[in-house]
Amino acid sequence: MKIYAISDLHLSGACDKPMEIFGKSWENYFEIICQDWREKVTEDDIVLLPGDFSWAMRMEEALTDFESVAQLPGRKVILRGNHDYWWNTLSQVRNSIPNGFYALQNDCIRFDDVLICGTRGWICPDGDNLSQDDKKIYLRESERLKLSLAAMNKQRQPNDRVIAIMHYPPFNGRYDESEFIKQFVLNNVPTVVYGHLHGKECRANLYFKKFGIDFYLTSCDLVGNKLTQIL
Repeated sequence: MKIYAISDLHLSGACDKPMEIFGKSWENYFEIICQDWREKVTEDDIVLLPGDFSWAMRMEEALTDFESVAQLPGRKVILRGNHDYWWNTLSQVRNSIPNGFYALQNDCIRFDDVLICGTRGWICPDGDNLSQDDKKIYLRESERLKLSLAAMNKQRQPNDRVIAIMHYPPFNGRYDESEFIKQFVLNNVPTVVYGHLHGKECRANLYFKKFGIDFYLTSCDLVGNKLTQIL
């Protein structure tokens, strides 16, 4: 069993929001993703989808995009991103998505000896730059991460492999420690996967190691619309 990740697909099967307007990296991008996906992934593998899956506003619209990805091999773990407006309650999502998809929210999902946990996250502070509203969401997301990590620890066995996924980066632009990082270190999380960052001007590292943690940025346009192998 291998673990792959790709984020920020921004699919728009039921709405008119073509990503090609954002540059050449988005031309035929989903076809490129599908080809790479089929070449790499088997039915036993896992693909992590850390947010911004669909531009749909309602679940009924998002199902078109889910059906497109459901045709691809592997088990898919999806986390809510800041543009996933179709994501209402967790029960609604889990009752609606096709077989083979697993929605993660404030909990932990086990696949054999692999535990997947995480939360959406939010903008991390860089000094006193956060507004009161942003700070409130940042602290709320920190508490949600604690819930997910607590669920992970209840299941964790000595030989388990743990991966945390977030939509937002768990640090600011200088990769400083945050409330999210503190929780990862405290709970001995060795691998973190995230997305959210986009564009040809983005200078973020696709992979680096800090705080004893392997970090993977998997926004599809930054990784050439190809899946990143995590484990």
